[in-house]
Amino acid sequence: MITISRLYDDYNVAARVYNDLDRAGISTSDISIVANNGECWYDDKAREPGRIDTDGDGVDDRTEGAVTGAGIGGTVGGIAGLLAGLGLMAIPGLGPVVAAGWLVSTAALAVTGGAAGGLIGSLTQHGVDEDEANAYAEGVRRGGTLVTARVDDAEAARVEAIMDRNAVNMRDRVQMWQRNGWNRFDPKAPVYTADQIRRERELYRTRV
Repeated sequence: MITISRLYDDYNVAARVYNDLDRAGISTSDISIVANNGECWYDDKAREPGRIDTDGDGVDDRTEGAVTGAGIGGTVGGIAGLLAGLGLMAIPGLGPVVAAGWLVSTAALAVTGGAAGGLIGSLTQHGVDEDEANAYAEGVRRGGTLVTARVDDAEAARVEAIMDRNAVNMRDRVQMWQRNGWNRFDPKAPVYTADQIRRERELYRTRV
């Protein structure tokens, strides 16, 4: 099996990709999702999702997903089901994240609070290049959502086509970070605040 990972700036988009992979026949046991929770959009008190409004337009993103993505079938139910399976944890350098799937259950990531660079360790254990793993971890730190799938080699092209939709261009993103002094993910770096995450997203939108 190979591991395919993609980063998304918007959780709702990442959740649609998760659902698309599920509908394409990829077992949910082979799909993982790790999302930044610095804006506290996920309420862990009752293990339930709170209001999701990552684009700040006052409308719950799940409702928007049902309207704009009617073709994906059962979007609200699918995304809500995924949210119900998420767990909240803290990872050094990333801060609060919500996550679900096989990637989270690996030993390197599951040790809450003690896994410095745990996301990187989990990715590299499953064949992701270390430089790419550092970039994905930094992407989550800055407010992104990472979707990762384990698939047979024969399925790789089909799965990549699904996951490439609206995914971040990591080469361009890393080059932008590097121009501003970034080198590698630092688990000791300050966690991004909600305001910093919003400014970061706005910067990406402006560049697009």
